[in-house]
Amino acid sequence: MLTLAADIEVLARFGRALADPIRCRILLTLREAPAYPADLADALEISRTRLSNHLACLRDCGLVVTVPDGRRTRYELADERLGHALDDLRAAVVAVEADKTCPDTAEKGCC
Repeated sequence: MLTLAADIEVLARFGRALADPIRCRILLTLREAPAYPADLADALEISRTRLSNHLACLRDCGLVVTVPDGRRTRYELADERLGHALDDLRAAVVAVEADKTCPDTAEKGCC
């Protein structure tokens, strides 16, 4: 039973991270290559303060890690499998959307 609770917590953390579009953009950017905060802020066109808050959330969720690089700190995905998971999740959601397999779509307009 403990494994189930741990699995649920892991998925909840992943969901929390994906709940914000900026964090999604950060993860997708880091999926391509590690990056420095200043470069991420410029690429995403957000302030460094705002980026810092989102990176802290992603670190707390265990999805990104910092790598010291001289006087700078680089960010990257905590595990390369996260990049594959993001790709798989995007593909699955697009497939479901295309199929409109959600039974409540017509009634609730949910999907």
